[in-house]
Amino acid sequence: MPFEKAAKELLNRRKAGVKAPQLPEDIRPKSLDDALAIHQEMLKQKGDAGGWKCLLPPSEGQIIAAPIFMDSVQRGETVSLIEDNSMARIEPEIAFVLEKDLPANTEGYSNEEIDAAIGNCHMALELMQARFDAESGATFYEKLADCMVNQGLFIGPEIERELAYKASEIFIDIEQEGLSITKEGKHPNELPQNPLHWFINYMTKRGQSFKAGEAIITGSYAGIVEVDFDLETTISYKGLGEYKVTFKRK
Repeated sequence: MPFEKAAKELLNRRKAGVKAPQLPEDIRPKSLDDALAIHQEMLKQKGDAGGWKCLLPPSEGQIIAAPIFMDSVQRGETVSLIEDNSMARIEPEIAFVLEKDLPANTEGYSNEEIDAAIGNCHMALELMQARFDAESGATFYEKLADCMVNQGLFIGPEIERELAYKASEIFIDIEQEGLSITKEGKHPNELPQNPLHWFINYMTKRGQSFKAGEAIITGSYAGIVEVDFDLETTISYKGLGEYKVTFKRK
């Protein structure tokens, strides 16, 4: 199938106000292999990966794994993102940043080898944008090819590594003027490193190499949270860290 054309179409949808239909039949992915091939074409057209998102496979024949483009990875006191239904949509997560390369390897890597390649752990926000219309009938493979609602990544303060690896539950507070959200957060795969170990093994056996500096997020502790733009926002992970950030519309 024409993976290049599908990749171009999905990248063109990354703009404000998009609620798109299914992909045309001739470029619609029909398998995991199709969706992952589209990811590779998107990287060729968009540029290198600055990070990746993953979870343990939710069911037989399904995976959650997608690149996060370099130009959409942000740090600092402000974060720019495309509004979705007039809101900034975020998911509070932990990011694992590689300090060593993990080249493609048909044998994969042990958990210990993967852990040894991790440098810092950080508070992080996955930036979300649903680009398919809710009534589109888009298939799982189309959503996977479109990077599962991801539009970017914000990397916040560093977390002590030992605490990050024990973070099965996190109490999360998000405060804005006129808004206070408290979540008794639980990792969807029990511990945040569990998807990391699966993902590195799965992808390196498929021929994907990972580079030092890439950040890998492994699941939200609170699902999608909607917040307002242009207000200073305090985000706290109890016992782990806190920071302030302001969301700006792209």
